[in-house]
Amino acid sequence: MNSNNIQNYRFVCTLTFGDIYGQIVIWLITITISLASALALMGARRPVYALATVGLVVLLSLPFLLFTFVTTLLNHIELNVIEPGTK
Repeated sequence: MNSNNIQNYRFVCTLTFGDIYGQIVIWLITITISLASALALMGARRPVYALATVGLVVLLSLPFLLFTFVTTLLNHIELNVIEPGTK
């Protein structure tokens, strides 16, 4: 394979803020519900459960958030062929 063939292609990222806006809103709603449940548990005899609830929700939701960001980014990367004579 010729090493100059890679120069005939251009990587283009078409990701915009609108593409991930919904994901951010859903994650913020998840965090808000987590904090609301923590406040509800704060009145209990053991407030450690409230902190554990927030930590558990954040810990379990971060991998899903990362997965959605990465898959959205990968879906918006294009490999375009550069026609001879254009830059």
